[in-house]
Amino acid sequence: MKHLFTGLIAASVLILSACNNNADKTKDNAETQHDMENRKDMEMDHNQTATPTKFGEVFAHYQHLTFALSNDDPQEAASGAKAIGEALAKVDKTGFTPEQQETFADLEADIKEHTEHIAANTKNMAHQREHLEMLSHDIYDIAKTFGAGKTMYKIFCPMYNDNKGAFWLNDSKEVKNPYFGSEMLTCGEIQEEIK
Repeated sequence: MKHLFTGLIAASVLILSACNNNADKTKDNAETQHDMENRKDMEMDHNQTATPTKFGEVFAHYQHLTFALSNDDPQEAASGAKAIGEALAKVDKTGFTPEQQETFADLEADIKEHTEHIAANTKNMAHQREHLEMLSHDIYDIAKTFGAGKTMYKIFCPMYNDNKGAFWLNDSKEVKNPYFGSEMLTCGEIQEEIK
């Protein structure tokens, strides 16, 4: 009887030990699975922030240009315009469809012309602003065709160009008019939200 009792205790210890090992393994597997999912989520977040829109740098320099003109700073506007041209030359065209390549080539030629005029005319802010109007159409077309990569706002100034009006793009709802600068800094209304 003593051997039977000892055998039952030994068997119980083995069974409990095996159950605890399985519970630990299940817990370890669950933790490993959870860690892998977290790692995957972190990698996805990193990839999303590491690969912004192909035009992110172009949009950033365009903002630089519009802010410079809203501050009545033709030298800084020229610097922003030059940087747009440089950023545009670095755009990765990989993955563009033939139609997108054609659209981009047309826009690239127009943008180059306008940015060169803005960069070369540091003594004539009125001329810089004329080219900003046309450049804004091209930047808008890029945002609509290829995506902005972030929310942008199309802001319209009804008084520019003898009340014909003109628009510019901004990444915030704050109105800082690049066509009039300090003369009418807050003239403008949001017409469209682009995502």
